[in-house]
Amino acid sequence: MTPFAPAVAYSPDVEQRAPDEAETITALAKVFTDMARTVADHEGHAHRAVHAKGHALLRARFQIARDLPADLAHGLFARPGAYDALVRLSSPPAEQLPDSVSTPRAMAVKILGVQGARVEGGDEQHRQDFLMVNGPAFSTPGVQGFLRAAKLLAATTERMPRTKQVLSATLRGAEAALEAVGGQSATLKALGGEPQHHPLGETFFTQVPFLYGPYMAKFSWVPVSPALLALKGQPLPSGADAQRDAIAEFFADMAAPAMWELRAQLCRDLAQMPIEDASVAWPESLSPFLPVGQLSIGAQPAWSADAEAREDALAFAPWHALAAHRPLGSLNRARRVVMAASRQFRSRFNRCPIHEP
Repeated sequence: MTPFAPAVAYSPDVEQRAPDEAETITALAKVFTDMARTVADHEGHAHRAVHAKGHALLRARFQIARDLPADLAHGLFARPGAYDALVRLSSPPAEQLPDSVSTPRAMAVKILGVQGARVEGGDEQHRQDFLMVNGPAFSTPGVQGFLRAAKLLAATTERMPRTKQVLSATLRGAEAALEAVGGQSATLKALGGEPQHHPLGETFFTQVPFLYGPYMAKFSWVPVSPALLALKGQPLPSGADAQRDAIAEFFADMAAPAMWELRAQLCRDLAQMPIEDASVAWPESLSPFLPVGQLSIGAQPAWSADAEAREDALAFAPWHALAAHRPLGSLNRARRVVMAASRQFRSRFNRCPIHEP
């Protein structure tokens, strides 16, 4: 077995705030709230400012792994246990675009009934949320690049839907060519170049780090059951709601529950596994993703007539967390402010209070 360096202990100096970070985050909150308002005024309903299009809302069961090694037995994972959970599968941006505009896939999991000391200022007291997308690294290092990308996205919100479909097809071709020579581009995927594959065959990543008790880690949801593994790289048929339809078909007729492993990747080298640069995928040669729990989803309706109303009452956020898993880095600090502003606008516009399930 390959020996790995010990996990790096967290200390406050691993988080570095730029002098203008607060101003940049304030600007980000305005950009995303304005996007949400543009969509709401156009469609008569306020959606999430990102990952607006829901494809599934599912009931699940989460089981903590037994006999974890000492460096992984912290926070939620300190002892074995089983929890009910909710799972939302979605895709960005702020609009309800047809799936022919192919953007990254997302998987948000809310683990229910979690007890323990909470992140300071958190607005859910018994939940642990894990929000992930199907790529190991973010498109920009920190909040300045995030703001530039958000402004570009905002400039096209609710405009040129037909042009976006044509552009998406072009970008998918460019991304396929890049992947054919062993590369990939988070930027191309974010702009509409995401390959049109079945979302249930994807592996999902937090992209950004979190506390892991005394240490720091990134997380990943990895499909492990045979039916999910068979979907890796499977193309989707055409259709405005191709992802929603494919997921509904899968969960309507299952021989056995679908299973994902939750895996944690401990930071073992700050130089090669930075906390503040989310564009760097942490090398698995230095620190592999190790299983810490398992998510099980059985047969059920993946989307129903009242799913949108149920979504309106829910919020998934990385800051719905135990203190032992506090989000780290500038992008996570921005998400705290931006996502709260988006939730508040969505709740006011829809006249639907958001609350813990």
